[in-house]
Amino acid sequence: MKVCVFCSANHDLDRDFFAKTWELGEWLAKNGHTLVFGGTDLGLMECIAKSVHEAGGQIIGVVPSKVEENGHVSEYLDVHIPCDNLNDRKALMMAQSDVFIALPGGIGTLDEIFSVVSSATIGYHQKTVILYNMKGFWDSLIACLHDLEAKGVTRKHWDNYIKVANSLEELATLI
Repeated sequence: MKVCVFCSANHDLDRDFFAKTWELGEWLAKNGHTLVFGGTDLGLMECIAKSVHEAGGQIIGVVPSKVEENGHVSEYLDVHIPCDNLNDRKALMMAQSDVFIALPGGIGTLDEIFSVVSSATIGYHQKTVILYNMKGFWDSLIACLHDLEAKGVTRKHWDNYIKVANSLEELATLI
């Protein structure tokens, strides 16, 4: 299976997020899954790529031109798919992937999550996003989603499209 991982490109994060990201990368590789990600050599993005690589897994990086220009392309890519911008990146990652996992991340990660989910809600695909809720990272987003559903502004139940995993074991059962 091709598993797309959305996550932070920042280094100044809780060290436990790096440890859990490394563990996920090893698990993906050892279970024969291919990593699809944004292709940079920064933060959790580089951590997942290096762990998949060291465990013998396959890595597809979808790399925007600005990342190329700034010299932040991961050295661990087996397949390098260049693209013009972040919108192209999201579309290519959606086309390449069977399922999506969101690790801790910021505005870009939220954009990626909701691009996938909004496409699913109107029928472009039936792919799932899994929030890997490391140390409760996604708790406030989950509360927000419950609030949106209670106010009647979401199509169906949000958990038809977004699943939550609080551990690697839970994540593995969702994949």
